[in-house]
Amino acid sequence: MNRLEHLMTILTEECAEVQQAVTKTLRFGLEEGRDIETTNVERIRAELNDLIAMVEMLEVEGLNLAPDHAARKAKKEKVEKYLLYSSACGTLNA
Repeated sequence: MNRLEHLMTILTEECAEVQQAVTKTLRFGLEEGRDIETTNVERIRAELNDLIAMVEMLEVEGLNLAPDHAARKAKKEKVEKYLLYSSACGTLNA
């Protein structure tokens, strides 16, 4: 495994850690802190920062991962469209 592959493996792990933090937040609430001194929101923030750090390291390795603001805008519009659709279907409480 070379450096790039190793960093990409860590990126994958960080994605999973973000997923886990969000899932626990959905299960237990935003402000729940279990038996440690951070809330679930703080844990999500920490995991997202770890993920962004890996993206930055991959950019140094030559991968073009710079934000695409047009793509982000399009994604937000798509999500809003399907939130409305879910609400109309009765599966989302708005």
